[in-house]
Amino acid sequence: MPILVFCDDTWHPARTIRAGLAPLENGGTTFDWVEDAGGWSGDLLAPYAGVILAKSNNTSSSNPLPWMTGPIQTALVSYVRRGGGLLAVHSGTAGYGEADMLRGLLGGVFDHHPAQCPVTVSAQGSHPVVEGVEPFTVQDEHYHMILDDPAAEVFLTTTSEHGQQPGGWSRREGRGRVVVLTPGHNLEAWLQPGFQKLLRNAMAWCNPAEE
Repeated sequence: MPILVFCDDTWHPARTIRAGLAPLENGGTTFDWVEDAGGWSGDLLAPYAGVILAKSNNTSSSNPLPWMTGPIQTALVSYVRRGGGLLAVHSGTAGYGEADMLRGLLGGVFDHHPAQCPVTVSAQGSHPVVEGVEPFTVQDEHYHMILDDPAAEVFLTTTSEHGQQPGGWSRREGRGRVVVLTPGHNLEAWLQPGFQKLLRNAMAWCNPAEE
């Protein structure tokens, strides 16, 4: 079963996410892509083993209108509660502060970021998503997050001259699993070996078939 990827927004072009996930695709993972979310329906979720949300709340890079409607939020929550996996990467947390159902599903959202700078990504604890991941530093947007869910398991921190932030966490929703990873503005970050390992681990942990 393929993974469904939402990508392409005003600040994060689809080409970055496509190139960042290409090594996983070359490794045998199959992706389907939604770049223009105009008219997309949550009824289309059923065939997918998991969902990657790497898209802020813009319909596409050329259409800034929001796409995360109430029905789409309801469909995503239902999908995860039934056992689906959701991985939100970087911009997949942005612009959703008022999307209450999705915000609750993610367990928190993007708040702001300073100018790009060196950001150090470090594992915290022994969560399966950080297994084998050594600290690394990349030029990136240092996302400052609002973590709403006190029960979320924070397994990653991001540190820069602007302080330290939760860089990754997981939570469960019904029978499903959710992972948030906040790095990923630049292709350099996506292709960093440690981040590739995080992506692989997160996809495996989110996939109920891996349980």
